[in-house]
Amino acid sequence: SSIYGGNLPTTPYTTDRAGRGPAWNNSLFEDNAEFGLGIRVGLDQHIQHAQRLVRNLSGLTGDTLAAALLEADQSSEKGIADQRNRVLELRRILTRSTDPQAALLHQMADYLVRKSVWIIGGDGWAYDIDFGGLDHVLSLPFDVNVLVLDTEVYSNTGGQSSKSTPIGAVAKFAAAGKSTQKKDLGLMAMSYRHAYVASVAFAANDNHTVRVFSEAASYHGPSLIIAYSHCIAHGYDLKFGLNQQKLAVDSGVWPLYHYDPRLIVQGKPPLQIDGPAPRADVRNYLRNETRFSMIEKINPERFRVLSDASVRNTTERLELYTHLAGIAFPEVKPPAQADTSAPAAKGE
Repeated sequence: SSIYGGNLPTTPYTTDRAGRGPAWNNSLFEDNAEFGLGIRVGLDQHIQHAQRLVRNLSGLTGDTLAAALLEADQSSEKGIADQRNRVLELRRILTRSTDPQAALLHQMADYLVRKSVWIIGGDGWAYDIDFGGLDHVLSLPFDVNVLVLDTEVYSNTGGQSSKSTPIGAVAKFAAAGKSTQKKDLGLMAMSYRHAYVASVAFAANDNHTVRVFSEAASYHGPSLIIAYSHCIAHGYDLKFGLNQQKLAVDSGVWPLYHYDPRLIVQGKPPLQIDGPAPRADVRNYLRNETRFSMIEKINPERFRVLSDASVRNTTERLELYTHLAGIAFPEVKPPAQADTSAPAAKGE
């Protein structure tokens, strides 16, 4: 992701007809999460400064416009578009003033429009090298979105095994097939209960993918999207990559789900299973990829052991998720207040 993102002099990040688009930057591989958090914290400081100026200049702009700018609902595209129109009106008013604060607010007015911060990286970064940083960012209440492009291997540095590598897969440092199961990053993130978490595979369900991205962007808190990403290191012709994505979902190897903390206050289970019940054999999925199937040619018995473990791991994970998806947290009501008034005197 960092290579194609920063392959100068070209860039995949561009602007629309209005000149709006992502402002891209990158850091060291090992502090991607912290770097993105720093951008969010910096934006929040600018936003708070701009909001203070709006309050200070409400006499100039009018209380109605000031209140609308400060209280705007920007959780949707329409809400953001409406706020942009308010900012245009604000700037027209500010140009008529000689107040230094008006000139400063004119420069900072764009910070009144909600900015979406996305931290993008692969599984080697998210599951391993900067997991401590990612975990720290998800533990905080800041409005950041994390997209993990999960190839289940260190794709950019030669195909080494990562903690995202599934059981039975061959990779560098796991030449006989990885003997332990894949780290469940999504489940770990859900344990904070305030983070939006989702698993997507667009070839299996593109509507689900779009909906998850929209929900994550609208959520005022940390969000984590783990996206199935097929890779040349998987060992098959990638023109069949979309088919393999679908088979991963149909077999249950890659479950589709989303965990939305906003559902808790509605009395609904925050975890929702979005994928189908398993309807394909896990072993068919494994045999489609050289990283799994080469073990069967070298050592059929080991392949049987590892593929059985993969089937068992898939079943256990789906069973756990299904159980969690049935849990709705009860509303916690404040305790009744004891009557602390003085008792009436005898004879009254």
